[in-house]
Amino acid sequence: MKSLKNKVVIITGGAGSIGKTTAKLFLEEGAKVLLVDLNEDALKKISDELASKDVKYTAADVTNAEDVKRYVNDAIIYFGKIDVFFNNAGIEGVVKPTIEYPEEVFDKVIAVNVKGVFLGNKYVLPHMNDGGSIILTSSVAGISGSPNVTAYIASKHAVVGMMRNLAIEVASRKIRVNTINPSPVDNRMMRSLESGYNPGDAEGMKKAFENAIPLGRYAEPIEIAQLVRFLASDESKFITGTTQVIDGGMNA
Repeated sequence: MKSLKNKVVIITGGAGSIGKTTAKLFLEEGAKVLLVDLNEDALKKISDELASKDVKYTAADVTNAEDVKRYVNDAIIYFGKIDVFFNNAGIEGVVKPTIEYPEEVFDKVIAVNVKGVFLGNKYVLPHMNDGGSIILTSSVAGISGSPNVTAYIASKHAVVGMMRNLAIEVASRKIRVNTINPSPVDNRMMRSLESGYNPGDAEGMKKAFENAIPLGRYAEPIEIAQLVRFLASDESKFITGTTQVIDGGMNA
């Protein structure tokens, strides 16, 4: 039996590699999916690629309360309920030491990665079925430090804090709340960070990052999606308030 049959799922950051890979996997498992992202053209392209009557999309700014209310309302209009919320949208910012970090970039990272997560939780929860699942995307940056990405580190630690708070708040409704905490994933975000850390040799930076992971490589988006599928499914119904680290041994 398909593990997500007839589950209705909202995925923010739906135009990114993790979002779209998770959407494809969820559709294969019988879910109905609403993709949310800022770029409507990118969402339309992904929706066309997925080619399923069970996928819809809404272009929205996750930092704007009215936009968040609209994507929640769209999920109800399209599918009639919400069972799973993959609160995944996030940005990396820039690579700069704290004393050089641009204030406007710090504000933007915190707005997307913290306020966006908060607003999603705030407006999805009243419409979520009891027994549902909320999965928040944090990072290994949410459980340890790293130089020159202060806003990203701060934001991903904050996501873990929000998860722990919310898991307790909604336990009486049997709603589970967990974070996923990936190591570097082989995607656009890491290309940006590699170039930021070593503008002259991004490929060399990639090798250095890989050498810090005992399994010797980055995670693939499908591996993250498979963890999210488990947390979304009833197979994880006694798991809440946890940081689900998926890092190839990086924090062992």
